[in-house]
Amino acid sequence: MIRPRTIDEVVEAVRAHPKVYPVGAGTKPALGLPADGSVALSLTALSGISEYDPGEFTITALAGTPLAEIEAALAANGQHLPFDPPFGDAGATLGGTLAAGLSGPGRQRYGGVRDFILGVRIVTGAGELVRGGGKVVKNAAGFDLPKLFVGSLGRLGPVVETTFKVFPRPRATATLHVDVPDLAAALAIVRRLGAAAFDIEALEVIPGARVYIRLGGAPETFADRLGRLAEYVGGTCTRAEGDEDKALWKALQLRRPASGSDLLAKVPLTLDAVAEFDRRVHAAGAARRYSAGGNLGWVVWPGGFESLDSLLREMGLSGVALAGPAPRPLLGVVRGGEFLRRVKSALDPNGRFPDF
Repeated sequence: MIRPRTIDEVVEAVRAHPKVYPVGAGTKPALGLPADGSVALSLTALSGISEYDPGEFTITALAGTPLAEIEAALAANGQHLPFDPPFGDAGATLGGTLAAGLSGPGRQRYGGVRDFILGVRIVTGAGELVRGGGKVVKNAAGFDLPKLFVGSLGRLGPVVETTFKVFPRPRATATLHVDVPDLAAALAIVRRLGAAAFDIEALEVIPGARVYIRLGGAPETFADRLGRLAEYVGGTCTRAEGDEDKALWKALQLRRPASGSDLLAKVPLTLDAVAEFDRRVHAAGAARRYSAGGNLGWVVWPGGFESLDSLLREMGLSGVALAGPAPRPLLGVVRGGEFLRRVKSALDPNGRFPDF
């Protein structure tokens, strides 16, 4: 494994090896599986905040910078990455988050990683350092290269530096958790909320147990807002505010499975597809939860990679394996193949980076 400490060293490493597999901190180990003959290029030593302008709401950092370091710098100025990137407590890096395309509960209101990436510096397969995008929010010049690297999984080359826009952190947060008898009741609540005028920060569904609805804003407004929300959704509701709210969402953070034989996967969904998907994964004994209004499923699958891959293919769904035994990261139907091949041929003409 190579651990370059500077951008120039990354360029030199790419030029020196015919096959290179970029890796981060290993918090999503199913994504860090070098192909035979590939040299693992760890970017964890390429770390540090390059530029942070709270007044412009932008931050630029090297790819190996831990999310915890980014969040601490932002919090000192009352700001945050509103898409709530997961695995920060485990040591996840900013570049790894971009390459994996992962967002947390904040995606419900604010959008995902691709909605906040402004600029990247990358090393191509020809060993060239290229900049795409910019360091300001109002930047519309040229092709939107940065978004191509969201979820690229290292296939287009290593990202060495990134620029993100950031948002003010809400003054406070509060959560209403609603007890539900089954998934149908939970999905009915999600559908109703989709047509309602509530400013919802996060919306998570735990099948057969609860729906978690998080609000943000001024704490003095929560009594009224939570009351109206409880009346709207009905059922048995419990409120959490202040430290209790923070502890609740910390407990809900995405984590790797306790068993090394289980597979953790991300599955993009539509709300209409959730019921049938849940029926099938529940029958296989999988733990699961649904985020972003039912548009994203997190699954802990006990049946092995191939069986989940088959199930997703049958349903016309795609997925990404994040942890557990996996021969490759991609599951189910792989989309955008021809477009990806054309982009890859331009950025990686020598075939140095992974191709799966």
